Amino acid sequence: MFVFFDTSAFVKRYVNESGTDKVMEWCDRATEIGLSGIALPEIISAFCRLQREGKITDGQYRQLKSLLMADIEDAVLCNLTPLVLSKAVLSLENNVLRGMDALHIGSAVALKADVFISSDKRQCEAADRAGLKVEWV
Repeated sequence: MFVFFDTSAFVKRYVNESGTDKVMEWCDRATEIGLSGIALPEIISAFCRLQREGKITDGQYRQLKSLLMADIEDAVLCNLTPLVLSKAVLSLENNVLRGMDALHIGSAVALKADVFISSDKRQCEAADRAGLKVEWV
């Protein structure tokens, strides 16, 4: 099963919070994991914020970054193609979304993901309207 993760969900693979167990279950079930190319800088941004706030140490940051980079090697990364951008614009025109959230939806649609995983209910509703099977975590 090809599982596409929005950043809000995939970061739970590295940061233990509500929904982490579900994310780990979906990762185990996936035969392929898909991510938008923007997920990497978004997740690193989250790690940096945790480090700045003193919630993780420098060593923990390096460990999390290393785990993420290893996972990214095995993931299907979606570039910002004209198709992704057009699907993102369509999602923005038909839903109340942030631009980055629409890019994740456009990426999942372009990759023909079997399921779209997010922690953002509004984004899940928009992904559903875009024809994706959705799971909120």
